[in-house]
Amino acid sequence: MTKVKVLLAGGLAAALAAGVLYEQAPGFKRTPVQDQDLSVPGRHAVQAKAEFEPGGAVGRHTHPGEELSIVLEGQLQLEVDGQPARTIKAGESFFIPAGVVHAGKNTGSGKAVVFATYIVEKGKDVATPVK
Repeated sequence: MTKVKVLLAGGLAAALAAGVLYEQAPGFKRTPVQDQDLSVPGRHAVQAKAEFEPGGAVGRHTHPGEELSIVLEGQLQLEVDGQPARTIKAGESFFIPAGVVHAGKNTGSGKAVVFATYIVEKGKDVATPVK
């Protein structure tokens, strides 16, 4: 019975830790694809598909690890602290280092779709909002 309680508590903690990643803003939908432990101690890989309606955005946030993403459809204006804003189009990829504040917005006339992979610390929220 104790093992079941530990497993349930661990599952609940993981779900709550991922909660920030999966919060939905108007015009933005993020769908989890997979979450896998890695051979690197204390790290896991999280993959998600993000869909932005025209004008849809995800606000300023950070990750406790790296983000590697590719725009599959449409375009995304990427704002990374310390860099000029840039437009990433379908077929182009981008990289966000750990802890760097960034935001994204669909500036195109159609839907934008991004496939993201996060290599992040276990036990921490995948994304943390920044004001």
